[in-house]
Amino acid sequence: MTDFDTWDFRGQHWAMIHSGGEKNDSVRTTGGAIPGSAGEPAFSVHVRDPAPLPILVAVPHAGREYPPELTRRMRSPAEASLRLEDRLVDKIGEAVARATGASLIIAHAPRAVIDLNRATEDIDWDMVTGGSPAGEMRLSAGRRARSGLGLVPRRLPGIGELWRQRMSPAELAARIEQVHRPYHAAIGTTLEALRDRWGRALLIDLHSMPPLGPHSGRDAAAQFVIGDRFGAACDGGLVQAALGHFDRQRLRSAHNRPYAGGYVLDRHGVPARGVHAMQLEICRAAYLDGRLRELGQGFDGVVGAVTGLVRRLASELAATQGQWAQAAE
Repeated sequence: MTDFDTWDFRGQHWAMIHSGGEKNDSVRTTGGAIPGSAGEPAFSVHVRDPAPLPILVAVPHAGREYPPELTRRMRSPAEASLRLEDRLVDKIGEAVARATGASLIIAHAPRAVIDLNRATEDIDWDMVTGGSPAGEMRLSAGRRARSGLGLVPRRLPGIGELWRQRMSPAELAARIEQVHRPYHAAIGTTLEALRDRWGRALLIDLHSMPPLGPHSGRDAAAQFVIGDRFGAACDGGLVQAALGHFDRQRLRSAHNRPYAGGYVLDRHGVPARGVHAMQLEICRAAYLDGRLRELGQGFDGVVGAVTGLVRRLASELAATQGQWAQAAE
C-alpha cells in the first residue's frame, strides 16, 4: 500500500511517497521547480526510513530536463548540453543507493540552467541585462565565472558563447530561488537528519570527468579523483579509506588533483560538527560507451566499485565514531 502526502518546504512544493516494507520505508521527495518547464521538479531526494547508513550521495550536474525555451536560446544546444552534463552519472548514484541504502539527491535541472556547485555570488553580470543590481556593489566575478563556468555557464572551449541573448534579472532570480536554494536546503536537512541518527554524516558529491589521459600503460591516468578541499571538508581518515579502497580494487585514483571540490563541499562539509563531505569524480570512459554518450560495458564494474566505496566509508564512520568524539571533547 502506498501513502501520498504533500507539504511545503521553505516555499517550495514537495511531494512524498511512502512505500511500505518490512525493514525500511522508501521515501521519495521532489523539490523546487525548473523555470520555464511545465512544473518539472528541480531535484528529487530518495531516503530510507530509518536510514541504514550515514551517507548521502548527491548528483548536481546530471540533470537532463531542458525547457524548450532554454534550448532555443542556446547557440549549440546538443553539443553544449552534452559537454556541460556529468553524463548519466546519476544512473551510478541510483544503482549504488539501491544496493547500499545510502540516501540520494539528484538534480533534474540541467547545469545549463544553473550550476549547483557554484556560489550564488559567482555571477558574470555581463550575462544579465542591466548588469549588477542598482545600488549594490558589483562584486568581481570568481575565477570560474571569469573562465565562463560560473553560476550560469557562459562559454565552453571549442564552442565559445553558449547563449544567443542575455537573461533578465528576474530569470536569474527564479533560477536561484526555484533550483539552487531549495536544492542546498534539502542537502542540509538530509545531512542533519543523518547526523542526528548516527552521530556522523558523510556527503559524497558525485561527478564525472572527461578522460585525464591514457587508459593503460605506465602513465595511465586516474579513473577516480577524491576531492576534500585540501582537508577542509572531510576527515583525513575517510579520504585515506577511500583511496585505499580503490587501491585494493586495483583502480587508479588521485587526491585533489585536478579536482579538489567546489561550493558543495565548502557549504556542507563541516567536520567539526560531524558532517563530512568529499567529491568523487569518475572518468566517463570508465562507464560510458566510446562516444561518451550512453552507458557502456564498464557501467556495472563502476557501480560495483562505488558500492564498495560507500560500504567501506560507512564502516569507517562507525569504527572511528568514538575516536572523533574523544577528539572533539
